[in-house]
Amino acid sequence: MTREQFIRLVRDEQEALRGFLLALCCGNKDDADDIAQETLIKAYLASSEYHDKGRFRSWLLKIAQNTFLNHKSAQNTYENIEEARLVIGSYNADGKYAYQDLYLALSTLPPKERTAILLFYLEGYSIKEISKINGTSEDAVKMQLSRGRDKLKTRLKL
Repeated sequence: MTREQFIRLVRDEQEALRGFLLALCCGNKDDADDIAQETLIKAYLASSEYHDKGRFRSWLLKIAQNTFLNHKSAQNTYENIEEARLVIGSYNADGKYAYQDLYLALSTLPPKERTAILLFYLEGYSIKEISKINGTSEDAVKMQLSRGRDKLKTRLKL
């Protein structure tokens, strides 16, 4: 892949990448930007390994997910929404907007459940595609989705 091809593909997927990372980081724009930058550097360095094997977005989101899991913000999970609100509620980049409660609820999920929920519902990936991105079985993805949905329903009191 040439540099120009990489730039064109990133330009097409940049908005989806930033939206995915912002949701993974529960609205923390600074963490999302840091992880996005690191993801793009890693993707560029590995771009010779990408040979139109599949969707560029899936490949990029897999790198983003792994980068997120290795980042300190992935370690920030809370027992409940009240704890999350106390710790991050007033510092959250999206604190004044409609998604605040969702971000707080997402911050209570373990990173793998959070990722599965976001890939399935936000990005529209199938269970099979998520299993490839996550490097897990389809059954594991189904379990992560089920557990994540149950926890979100409880925490959002739906």
